[in-house]
Amino acid sequence: ELQRLPLAVEQALAVDPELYREGTEMLADATDSLYLGRGILYPIALEGALKLKEISYLHAEGYPAGEMKHGPIALLQEGFPVVAVVPEGATREKLVGNLMEVRARGAAVLAVSDGDAGGLDHVADLVLPVPRIHPLLQPVVAVVPLQLLAYHVAVELGNDVDQPRNLAKSVTVE
Repeated sequence: ELQRLPLAVEQALAVDPELYREGTEMLADATDSLYLGRGILYPIALEGALKLKEISYLHAEGYPAGEMKHGPIALLQEGFPVVAVVPEGATREKLVGNLMEVRARGAAVLAVSDGDAGGLDHVADLVLPVPRIHPLLQPVVAVVPLQLLAYHVAVELGNDVDQPRNLAKSVTVE
């Protein structure tokens, strides 16, 4: 599986640009967004939210999907963008349940998934597909569309993605 990782990342990079255009429209007009993930992909939701903040200057919050009822659900309203990382496997059914709650409140859902995109039609407005790979390698592949989405939003907003404001490119220890 590890040998397939470079090809899987290439495939994740080759997603139809039209899908990113639609995702960009969802996020660029919003002042806030929520990123959800479960299990090993929760940190990827955090990274997606962080990347959007760093280069688009829009507020985004990553949150564990299983804890959504403890705060973020109060923010949801018509058109509020929610980005979810929805893998095949053990957490998919629960995450789909979370997204049903999100949709019931009128939020707009963008899903990143390695599964059947058609199987998410009832809970997602847009699905960015990624190839399926071993679950322990899935974070490496699933983060790609979130980074590209942040890039496209930042460009749409006219931001310099090569020199984000107030962002240090290195970490120093005192």
